[in-house]
Amino acid sequence: MQKGIKFRIYPNREQKNLIHRTLGCCRLIYNRGLAMRKEGYENGKKIGYTQTSAMLTELKKQEEFAFLKEADSIALQQSLRDLDRGFVNFFQKRASHPIFKSKHNRFQSYRTINQKDNIRIVGRYIKLPKLGFVKVRQSMEIGKIHHVTIEHTPSGKYFAVLNVDFEPDSRQNNGGMIGIDVGIKEFYSDSNGNTVSNPRYLERSMRKLIREQRRLSRKQKGSQNRDKQRIRVARVHEKITNQRNDFLQKQSTLLVRENQTICIEDLNVKGMLRNHKLARSIASVSWAKFFKMLEYKAVWYGNEICRVPTMYPSSQTCSCCGCQNPLVKNLRIRIWECPECHVVHDRDMNAGINILKKGLQMQYA
Repeated sequence: MQKGIKFRIYPNREQKNLIHRTLGCCRLIYNRGLAMRKEGYENGKKIGYTQTSAMLTELKKQEEFAFLKEADSIALQQSLRDLDRGFVNFFQKRASHPIFKSKHNRFQSYRTINQKDNIRIVGRYIKLPKLGFVKVRQSMEIGKIHHVTIEHTPSGKYFAVLNVDFEPDSRQNNGGMIGIDVGIKEFYSDSNGNTVSNPRYLERSMRKLIREQRRLSRKQKGSQNRDKQRIRVARVHEKITNQRNDFLQKQSTLLVRENQTICIEDLNVKGMLRNHKLARSIASVSWAKFFKMLEYKAVWYGNEICRVPTMYPSSQTCSCCGCQNPLVKNLRIRIWECPECHVVHDRDMNAGINILKKGLQMQYA
């Protein structure tokens, strides 16, 4: 198997300049390739990766584009491959149409491939094409490196994301079965009667975020003070993201360690975000990322993930007798009594039990 590992790197001034020149060159080639494909489409010509790659070769021969030779040639080719992949995803209706890249986008990255061991970690340094040895903070041992993505974040930090070989350790879980009902007030409630509170990292940092954004709005555009304040705002966002990711990683790992079968809802999170009253809360709780973590960890360690259909009325159905109570569609009702068997249910725990039952029914069908 393969997985991505992210290490922070500390390039010197010369290496930073070269990283930014490489980012600019990759952005230029990507935009020229996109313009070439759009023009070809308008003229009825079929333009693919082969034609855009030939365009890159011709550009390097021109004197006015001699600076392209300073950048990593593989990174330039990979930007064209990313463009080609973007069109494939567009035609297969997995993504929107590729757009031109802007230098004003604060998050920038480029990817290069490991050839003849030109990417490797030596002590406290990582060897990268064109950059040489860059200081790195390595937090774990890694396997064979296939390719690396160099990232420059809005907060001004640099990272190397390594795609490496990964052999998951054999891990014995407790063999349990669990149904998960996610929510906003409680992050999730399970079929065993346990609840995990939503940490609300965004809401807890909102006061500081508003204060820093107001300071940013008062700075003069184009000034150094505005750029410094922009970095302060970006670091607040970065801290919120790191806190959320840490929480999601720990919760997903805990569930995978304790259970063999995990049943979850197949939620249309993208559609739910159209509700402007709940969009910020839904985005903050990151259900989609949590489900994605559960799925790839289940693949690593041999667990089973079962997705229950979106329209299954898990909250409205009594887990004891199966009676469906349409009054529970009202989200304000948190505790309700079954009109048939008169059992009192907690809305979320009852949903977790029903999700588990439906998931096992689908699994054994």
